[in-house]
Amino acid sequence: MTQKQPLFIQALLPLVALAVAAFFSLFYWNAGMLMPLIISLIVTSVLGVLLGHKWSDLESYMGKGIQRALPAVYILIIVGIIIGSWISSGVIPTLIYYGLDLIHPSIFIPSVALATGVLSMALGSSFASIGTVGLAFIAVGDSMGFPLALVAGAIISGAYLGDKFSPLSETTNVAASMANVDLFSHIRHMLWDTIPAFLLSVLIYWIVGLNYASEVKSIEEIRTINTHLADTFVIHPLLLLVPVLTVIALIKKYPTLPSLILISFVGAILAYIVQGASVTEIIGAMTNGYSGDTGLESLNNLLHRGGITSMMGTIGLVLVATALGGMLEDIGVLKTITETFINRVKSTGSLIGSTVLSALVVGFATGAQILAVILPIRTFKQAFEDRNLAAKNLSRCVEAAGAVGINMVPWSVPAFFAAGVLGVSPYDYIPFAFFIFLVPLINVIYGYTGLSIAKKENGKEEGAKHAS
Repeated sequence: MTQKQPLFIQALLPLVALAVAAFFSLFYWNAGMLMPLIISLIVTSVLGVLLGHKWSDLESYMGKGIQRALPAVYILIIVGIIIGSWISSGVIPTLIYYGLDLIHPSIFIPSVALATGVLSMALGSSFASIGTVGLAFIAVGDSMGFPLALVAGAIISGAYLGDKFSPLSETTNVAASMANVDLFSHIRHMLWDTIPAFLLSVLIYWIVGLNYASEVKSIEEIRTINTHLADTFVIHPLLLLVPVLTVIALIKKYPTLPSLILISFVGAILAYIVQGASVTEIIGAMTNGYSGDTGLESLNNLLHRGGITSMMGTIGLVLVATALGGMLEDIGVLKTITETFINRVKSTGSLIGSTVLSALVVGFATGAQILAVILPIRTFKQAFEDRNLAAKNLSRCVEAAGAVGINMVPWSVPAFFAAGVLGVSPYDYIPFAFFIFLVPLINVIYGYTGLSIAKKENGKEEGAKHAS
């Protein structure tokens, strides 16, 4: 049977099924996102068979999608181990202790975005930033009495500054490579959208944070928390060298997975030497999460996290979502949808807008950052060349939507991960993650105004165009 390309109406069916099932699952069934993804997978399978694909082919497509997710799965497992070992070793309790002691409530929220942003720039990994300093900030914010959704939103904004902008970031390298753009040319061009979006986000966090600063817990309550931390753990500034070691290892461009494994075991060694934890307790924390008793129930709730098993639910969702993404790509659903956007392009502004929207649609359909970066670049590359636009415009706006904007999708891989680690629903924190909205929006504005849109002439890219 000949394999056919789906019509636009047919291509919409799996996405409509996903959206409808997600609505009922989240607001009526209270069953999370796994079943909506399964329902969409079933609809996609039926569509694939009707289009002439064999079941063995569909299984292969799912396998290809899952294969793309394996690096993220490995990192999820190791981050779970790191969280367990860093809590047991006193690293995260030390971060919480000094965070409560040193950061004034009036600047806490913008400080969260800035500090997480600096760390993610150094690490090039949003997952590592969220799972370490992000977890500490959630604990500090909760201890102070700030809304956790606001704190989580600031963490996400900071974490995806590095995911978008760091030369160590996988998505940054993939976007540049797929568009055939020099990595540092791509990064320099992203200054135009990243810096304004992040600075504006920090300003908004400062304004919003001030509204809550007067309502935070009293100094006495904060001191009580720190007292219980100091009674349970050895708190010492030297423990802060562990995050510094993490940054150094990744700046030196050592392989990510071995570096993270090493860092997790550094935490385990410190738990044994500094905190006096037994081997059984350490292995338990790395496997099932920290379970010690601080004598304060609210503090126990903050610290009883981490471990490999804490990541299993997220990993299951990631595997199903990427299996769906692989099938949607290979039966032609995503190609049909993205080509429909190209056919509506009438100007540079509409080209940029269509590219951003296409990346968001791929993110909505698959939940996978890499697909949301790769597929729009493949689809729109020729359209940018036909309009004499430098490829770095394409790489910039695709990364803005595919690597950062995908966090708007509550069932995306990044959202699954952040919700699992921070303990805050994506539906609660997404409205406060201002950076993820501003970056794509700024790119669309640039498309229609011409500001920073670089032309390509005689095979060479000109410098960025400034608005007069």
